[in-house]
Amino acid sequence: MPRHELFYPKTANNKVNRYAPLAKYDATTIHTIINSVPVLHVSFLSPSDPPLPVILPYIGRLGSFTYPSAGPDEAQDLYLHGYVSSRLFRPSPNGSINLCVAATIVDGLVLALTPYNHTYNYRSAILHGTATLVSDPDEKLYAMRLITEGVMPGRWEGSRVPPKKAELDATGILKMTIESASAKDEETKERVWTGVVPTWMTLGEPVEAGGNRVQIVPEYVKEAVGERNERARREAEEWRGVGF
Repeated sequence: MPRHELFYPKTANNKVNRYAPLAKYDATTIHTIINSVPVLHVSFLSPSDPPLPVILPYIGRLGSFTYPSAGPDEAQDLYLHGYVSSRLFRPSPNGSINLCVAATIVDGLVLALTPYNHTYNYRSAILHGTATLVSDPDEKLYAMRLITEGVMPGRWEGSRVPPKKAELDATGILKMTIESASAKDEETKERVWTGVVPTWMTLGEPVEAGGNRVQIVPEYVKEAVGERNERARREAEEWRGVGF
C-alpha cells in the first residue's frame, strides 16, 4: 500500500506569516530538523504568580513507542530527558503541561553588501503540544535508548546497560504529544550579497576519559563521528546557494 506522508494542519499557533512561502508543514522536514540538533529549547509557563515564560535547553528525540519503526514522515512523539527534580519534571496538578519546542540549524553566514542585509541561511522547526511524565518502565527504557542513540549511534550497547534502578529513578522522561508544528527555510530576500560562508557543527576527535581502560576507540564511535560530520558538511554546502 502507498504511504501517505503526514502534514501538520495550519493553526493560529503554527502558521508562518513572515515569508510564508518558505514555510513547511510536512512531517519529514519538521521531524528531521528536530532530530538533527544536539539541544532543543523548551518553553513553558512557570507556576509563579503571575505565570512567567521559561525557556530551558533539553536533550530530546522523536520516536514512537507503539510503532518503533515509524519513519520521519509518520506520526511520532517527542521524548525529553531530564533530572526528576527539575521544574519541568515535577508533576503538575492536572498531570500534563503545555510546551513549545524550538530547533534551529545554521547552514551558512550570508555576507551582504550592507549590514542591513546580512543574515543566516537556516532551517528551524517549532512544535506545540502537551507533555506527560512517562511512568511505564518499558516505555521509559525505550525513550532512554532512543535519546542515547540520538547523542551517539551505537552508544546504548556500547555503555553499561541496563541502567541501575537508582539511575532510572533519578531520570525523568517527558512524552510530548505534538498538536501542531511548522518549519521554515530562511534565505536572503534582498538579492544583494557578496557571498555565503557554509556553516556546520563538527565533532572532534574522541578523547579518552580519566580512568579509561579501553585504549582503542570503538568503531561505532569513529563511524558515527565521521558520518555526522560528513552529513553536516554536505547539508551546509547544499544550502550555500540559497538566496543567490
